[in-house]
Amino acid sequence: MLRIAVQAKGRLYDETMSFLEESDIKLSPTKRTLLVQSTNFPLEVLFLRDDDIPQSVATGVADIGIVGENEFVEKGEDAEIIKRLGYSKCRLSLALPKDIDYSGVQWFEGKKIATSYPHILSAYLAAQNVNAEIHVITGSVEVAPGIGLSDAIFDIVSSGSTLVSNSLKEVEVVMKSEALLIGNKSLDDQKQEILKELLFRMNAVKMAEDKKYVLMNAPKSKLEQILAVLPGMKSPTVMPLAQDGWCSVHTVLDEKCFWEIIGKLKALGAEGILVLPIEKMII
Repeated sequence: MLRIAVQAKGRLYDETMSFLEESDIKLSPTKRTLLVQSTNFPLEVLFLRDDDIPQSVATGVADIGIVGENEFVEKGEDAEIIKRLGYSKCRLSLALPKDIDYSGVQWFEGKKIATSYPHILSAYLAAQNVNAEIHVITGSVEVAPGIGLSDAIFDIVSSGSTLVSNSLKEVEVVMKSEALLIGNKSLDDQKQEILKELLFRMNAVKMAEDKKYVLMNAPKSKLEQILAVLPGMKSPTVMPLAQDGWCSVHTVLDEKCFWEIIGKLKALGAEGILVLPIEKMII
């Protein structure tokens, strides 16, 4: 049995539960408790505060964990990064009242900065040769300047709406963060095998992200040109149709370039273009 530590609530919890579900890890639908076992995979989920996850993995209370990179770096625990998961993206930034004329990082010299990430902030300030007072807050850091508790803040920024609502502006991005799968460095062989299977499932889900399966009818006279514009993972599948002079082409397209390529295909005479979502992709 492999034990994974997961944040007990919040956006990272929601996205992690969705990711595990897409990886076909089924959990009991009953009311969530501290520890829940999967019904179809040798995995149990331990729900913790996000800042407790790095230590729980490093000390072996949990075998692996999913945690924000910001918390992993801040805690500095002796665990290894197994995989970057690409969701729950945010950044750690310095912000100050929007009416202040900001001239550069030296503005923070001698200022008081409120944060929940003192170690990351102190390392950044030292690298910038800036001497500032760090005031540690656990909670709503963004209100600190407004109540006179600090001159600026160092906190997580996602959309930036929280800063705007508190009349703050982001002036320096110190680090970018995303969800990480971290692991204990001393997993036994049995747990390594379970982890290997879990990673296989996760990779299949990640490979399918932003991909579309596309089927189309194409004139054989334009087939060579159509194949030339398709950036599929491998050579597209081409099958004959009952109608003379036509064939069916199947391929996988990345959503980023989807509309541009579809336009080119239509211009080359492709018809009956069918687009399907991809749930898993194994290569």
